[in-house]
Amino acid sequence: MRSPLQGGLPPGGAVVVGAVVRIACDESGFSGTNLLHSTAPVITHASVDLAADEAVAIIAALRSGFRFAPHELKSGRFLRGSGAQEALEWFLAALAGRAHVHLIDKEFFLVTRIVDLLLTEPSYAAGTRLAREHHPAALALYEAGRSTGSDWSAFLSAFVDLVRMKRRLPVDQTVRRFFQARDALRRHGLGTVADAVLDGLRPNQVRAVVARLDADDRTVPPPLEPLLPALAETVLSWSGGQRQVLVTHDEQSALTADRLTRLQRVLAANGDASAVGGNRAAALPTGVSPLAGLVMVDSRDDPRVQVADLLAGVARRMPGIIDDALRQPPPISPARS
Repeated sequence: MRSPLQGGLPPGGAVVVGAVVRIACDESGFSGTNLLHSTAPVITHASVDLAADEAVAIIAALRSGFRFAPHELKSGRFLRGSGAQEALEWFLAALAGRAHVHLIDKEFFLVTRIVDLLLTEPSYAAGTRLAREHHPAALALYEAGRSTGSDWSAFLSAFVDLVRMKRRLPVDQTVRRFFQARDALRRHGLGTVADAVLDGLRPNQVRAVVARLDADDRTVPPPLEPLLPALAETVLSWSGGQRQVLVTHDEQSALTADRLTRLQRVLAANGDASAVGGNRAAALPTGVSPLAGLVMVDSRDDPRVQVADLLAGVARRMPGIIDDALRQPPPISPARS
């Protein structure tokens, strides 16, 4: 017997305003808080706006035209199958204009969390295009830090141990280890911007953030959950600031109703910032979130999610396929709303 689905944020009757696009999503490479000790250095979050019958037709074509068995429609088997290259080309062509992939580098995600949580006021907008002012500093630290080898790994590992919810060591010990790793990294002289990030870290500020996490302050976004900013970017991309997005998602414990509600509010407060081309006339009304709601499903029951799952897995194993056509959904048109 299957367990009841957990999480999600079903749309309320009064929430949906105007045009709505319905998308189905899944991820590949998500390993919970195990962000550094995984065989998958990236996470991909894929979404499609297919109707159920369209998704069924794609799956049927892969099984009949390319002779893939049901169990082979997972990316690993799919890419190793006979005629995989031809099948992949057909699959991507079938999704042209109907799909979007968001890629997350796990190490860079951790760097953005260090900057967004420990140097500024933590927010659910952190790690998304709505908080771009901190992106250059995080990128400078990421690019310079990776050249330092083991000191870089130790720094990121110390941060993970610091903010992990089920911490094994006392707070003072994890804070001390984090700053020892910071100091070792700082001695490399990483450049003006990167060094300024490291110098800006203060023990009192770090302890204050950790104390809020330990007190279950839910205004602080979960530090080691990349799916939330990934979902936000996916919604913002499909919305274009002009329509709401109703998400069907494979079940994920990270996507709780409380977190989704907070994300929904943040997106509503910043909705006009994502209007395509600054087109205010077509923008969503003030205070209306582009996230209309999120419904959890078991992927075994939804062919749209199965297609998104296959796309996410292929993109994780072959990041080169994520070209501009997959980074941004197609232009908004009334026929596809």
